[in-house]
Amino acid sequence: MKVPIAQPVMTEKMIEAAANALRTERLTLGESVFKFEEAFAKMCGTKHAISVSSGTAALQLALQANGVKAGDRVVTSAMSFVASSNSYVAFGGLPGFADVSDSDYNLDPEKLKGAIDGKTKAVMPVHLYGQPARMDEINEVAAKHKLLVIEDACQAHGAMYKGKRAGNLAHAGCFSFYPTKNMHVGGDGGMITTNDDNVADLCTRMRHCGRKKGSNYEHDVIGYTYRLNSANAAVGLEQLKMLPEWNDKRRTAAKQYDSMLKGVGDLALPAQPTKDVVPVYHLYTLRTKKRYELKAFLESKGVGVGLNYEIPIHLQPAYKDMFGYKEGMLPISERLCKEVIAIPMFADITSEQINYVVECVKDFYR
Repeated sequence: MKVPIAQPVMTEKMIEAAANALRTERLTLGESVFKFEEAFAKMCGTKHAISVSSGTAALQLALQANGVKAGDRVVTSAMSFVASSNSYVAFGGLPGFADVSDSDYNLDPEKLKGAIDGKTKAVMPVHLYGQPARMDEINEVAAKHKLLVIEDACQAHGAMYKGKRAGNLAHAGCFSFYPTKNMHVGGDGGMITTNDDNVADLCTRMRHCGRKKGSNYEHDVIGYTYRLNSANAAVGLEQLKMLPEWNDKRRTAAKQYDSMLKGVGDLALPAQPTKDVVPVYHLYTLRTKKRYELKAFLESKGVGVGLNYEIPIHLQPAYKDMFGYKEGMLPISERLCKEVIAIPMFADITSEQINYVVECVKDFYR
């Protein structure tokens, strides 16, 4: 049996929605874009949602619209995809990193305290693998230092923390619709969520070349070409309708993995859901000191795996060269990046596929 690590959904209904947008709407900023934004804001429980061309663009605009500028430091997690910090380093922001918790792999609020300096302007917690970070504690630390908090919710569409959705837990939230995420738009795309009218207005103008409201050729801010295409938005609107069902299926699959893999070898399983934290399992990860041996074995059996992430951001070549980061600075992140491995997780994964993956894992340990 072959079981892929991910399996993006694209139904005929979604294809037809994209085709209809191409036939009847403006190709950019058409009707589907605004319908998608309205529906996504409703899902998150926020006043505004502003669609953009990628999750990275969402992070960049959310930070800049909230006043982060060149020379300001943003503290985030190094155990994430490099886009998390690229989003602000690209416009001259300074990277800052705090280590993660060994239990949920998210930004550790206690470690965050020691990573804040006089240049720090914002904190960017990452809801890694669809597991919400400890936002109450992070917001408390940030408030004490008068810092902005921008959620990197690019892997957490629909996740819940203390009764609220990811994307509605800070000054702004940012999402990615890359094809492997819990929902996608048939290509690249992103979304900013916020309850701040001024931030929403500025993001809306900045994504559209900085145009002054109501004008085509007058520009009152420096902007970018970060619009979401109408056909992509039409796909996203259809996917969003399926998101609650897909997330439930992921949680069911995670429970099956949990029950069958508990106590196997040296495996550490993902953090468990609680009354306060409802994850959405963008990835289902295992932790083992035999990661590369397990990876080779599973791939030989046709099982897709992912190494998320092999290199923490601060040890990426560009960051070492530009900022002088060295090994040993974030010991938990560095260790986890050598031990975490993702096994197949997608909405339509079957019990038969899960059983096969589990048996392959058990065979490896036998």
